[in-house]
This record gives sequence, structure tokens and C-alpha cells, in this order.
Amino acid sequence: MSEPSSTANSHLVESFEKPKPVPKVTTSTSYSIPCLNCGKPGDSKLMCPKCQASGFREGIFCTQECFKDNWKAHKAAYHTKAPESTYVFPPNTRDPFAHVPHHYTGPLRAVYPDVPVPKREVPAHIPRPDYANEAKGRSTSEAMANSREKFGRVLNKEEIEGMRKVCRLAREVLDIAAAALKPGVTTLEIDEIVHTECVKRDSYPSPLGYRMFPRSVCTSVNEVICHGIPDARPLESGDIINIDVTLYHGGFHGDLNATYPVGEVSERNLELIATTRKSLDEAIRVCKPGYMFRDVGGIIEPVVTAKGFSTNRTYVGHGINQLFHCAPNIAHYAGSKTTVGKMKAGMCFTIEPMICTGLQQDIHWKDNARFPLSPS
Repeated sequence: MSEPSSTANSHLVESFEKPKPVPKVTTSTSYSIPCLNCGKPGDSKLMCPKCQASGFREGIFCTQECFKDNWKAHKAAYHTKAPESTYVFPPNTRDPFAHVPHHYTGPLRAVYPDVPVPKREVPAHIPRPDYANEAKGRSTSEAMANSREKFGRVLNKEEIEGMRKVCRLAREVLDIAAAALKPGVTTLEIDEIVHTECVKRDSYPSPLGYRMFPRSVCTSVNEVICHGIPDARPLESGDIINIDVTLYHGGFHGDLNATYPVGEVSERNLELIATTRKSLDEAIRVCKPGYMFRDVGGIIEPVVTAKGFSTNRTYVGHGINQLFHCAPNIAHYAGSKTTVGKMKAGMCFTIEPMICTGLQQDIHWKDNARFPLSPS
């Protein structure tokens, strides 16, 4: 089984009117969520009305008094407009998304070079997955498997050895990329390192071209939860960054990632990284034939909420083998109704808890809706 850990800092903010009296919490549907203030079991009927209006399910409290006592802090954390960015762009860079409607959730900005970095080339002798030559990066084999293999794929001994080999190679590449992290290094430079090291190992960097992803690695900095596109922003002391590496070698994908501090990082963010790792370790510990995939989230979430963090509910762990993403999907929160099936000997899958310091609800920019996916 692959053993990635994914950590993210998610701060979601909305613009609301001037201060008014504390509202009454309103009725919502039932969720297995702790009180946002004290961590005690939440009452599904006691939801912050602004959270409810925004579709944020975590705004649940245990009592009206707990909500009232925490209202000012809750409003400041979740319902206050984010300050305008004061980021000073390096010379010859820009934010290509500055002129279109979108939502940044914190101070991080896209920093693209004025002169675009071309798509990196993979030598022709290196075997590549089926989507690599498709214009839209769609995998036909994944689509077929997702309609036929609802509960995951069981690998034989030879296939398991293929997975072990590609995962070892991916670990090597991840460690080399992580060793290059320091203030001043850009994620495009990390992308170049990952790409070069993949090619040295006669491996195709799986993210490249997958569903039109333009780079060879995902680099998610600070409030980016996952699948961040490398760009020209120099890393700064205090950042945290997740490097998500996947190699395709010998017909198999090896997918693993980890989150690292850059320079001097706050104690809270170090605790975020450590808590995510702990939740992953606890989840791996219970994996065995017969264990229900849906119960994995019930192991992760208590570890996370005990430290005051939240777990993202959009992105999941997944099957990994000859296919980059396939069944089973593995939610990282308790009570998932969409995670089905049980573990069997020979299955290979990722568990990737994406843990947030603030509200877990993500804002997902649409691919190619109104802005380019790659620098232009």
C-alpha cells in the first residue's frame, strides 16, 4: 500500500454585511461533526446560519450558548473578507488570473513567468500511460475499470512486485525533491527536478498531461489543499509545501507525497503536519483484509479534531495500480456514505488525509473555464 501524507492549510473567507446581533443557529441536516467551538459532539440542529447559507457543513455547535460565546471569534475566522494581497511579484512575473472572477482564500497568489515554461518532454523510449497521448488527458482504461471494478482491483504476486518497484522509485524522487526545498526556490524548479529524476529512472511523471495537468508534479503551498500547479513564486520562510510525486514505470503508477516546512515555520503549522502524519499512521495501522474502507475516516477524524483541525471532505484516497486513479475511493472523515467495499489481500490504495487549520470546505477553480490552465 502506498503511504502518502497530504497536509493543507485552508482558510476560507466570505464577505458579509456590517456587524449585527448574534444570529440564532438554524436547523440543518444531520452530520457526524463535532462542535466547531469546543470539540464536543455537535448538535446537527444547531448550525451557524451564515455557514449554512454558504454551504459549509462544519459550522455546527453543541449548544446555543456555545455558539453565542464563540460568535466573534467564529465570525472573524470564517465570515470576514480576506485582506487584499500585498504580495510583491518578482521581476518578469505576473498573476494571469488577476483579471478574471475567482476566489483566492488567503495571501497566496499565482506567480507565472512572463515567458512561459514549455511542457517538459519525456524521451520517446520511456513507456507512458494511455492518457499521455490524448488531447484532453483522459484515460480510457480508467473509464473502463471504473464501470467494471466498483470495489477495487486485486493484484497477483508479480503485479505487487511491480508496485513495490515503482513506489521505491517514487520515494527516491520525492526525497530528492524535498532536499532542494529552501526559501527562494520556486516550485517550477522543484518540477524540473522531479521531471529530470523521473526520466533518469526510465519513468514517466504521471501527472504530466493527466486531465490536462501541465506539470510533472503537484506542489501545494499553504492554503492550497492539493493538486497545486508549480509556478515561479519563490518559496518563503514560514511556508509549508506538499510535494505529490507519481511515477509510471513498468506498467504501474507509484503515488506518494509528504508535506514539509520551509525555513522557520509557526508552531501551529508544525502541529498541523505532525497531526496529519499521526492520523495517517493510525489509519495504516488498521488496514487488513476484511476491514471496511468507510471506517478509515472514522480513525482519521478524531485524531484531527482533537487538535482543533478539520479534514477535507472533497478529496479522497484512491486505488492505485496499472491505473493512476481507480476504485476504491477512501474518505478521510467519519460517516461517509459513498465509501464502499472492504479490503482484500492484494489491493493497493492510497490514504491521503488533507487536514486544514480552518474550515475544510474548498474552493475549486474550474479547469479552462475562464482562464488558462498553463502559463500564456
